[in-house]
Amino acid sequence: MSVVVFVVVAALPKIHLGIQLPFNPHIFATFNAVINSTVTLLLIVAFILVRQKNYEGHKKVMLTAIVLSGLFLVSYIAHHLFAGETKFGGEGTARTIYLMLLTSHIILAAVILPIILFTAYRSLTGEYAKHKKWARYTFPLWLYVSVTGVIVYLLISPYYV
Repeated sequence: MSVVVFVVVAALPKIHLGIQLPFNPHIFATFNAVINSTVTLLLIVAFILVRQKNYEGHKKVMLTAIVLSGLFLVSYIAHHLFAGETKFGGEGTARTIYLMLLTSHIILAAVILPIILFTAYRSLTGEYAKHKKWARYTFPLWLYVSVTGVIVYLLISPYYV
């Protein structure tokens, strides 16, 4: 599944449906930023819950974060299919910062999906020691991806046509 998602996302810059929607297709990007913000909050809440040993609450919050991330992926693909590619218009330091954030975000977003699924699988199968070991890496990476997704949106959104 992770490989299919990666191939689809990698192909997106080359695909534009050219269909005129009855609304601004960049609404998908705004929706994505809202989802990423929500996932960020959910990850923090889940971290607090697990520290409080509220494992059932932690599980519910994490499953919600995973479902929202799936919804994000669908919306992300829709945005790129209907809106096409947007070029960042900033220059100088702003452009350098944007490209560094975007690059790290893209690389880690590609890497984190199978790690999230593997970590969740370990918990759902009752392999809690392995889940805990993997979660130590999954949590900060996923948090970074969700936060940088919002920052990238805020930096690129002024250039949406």
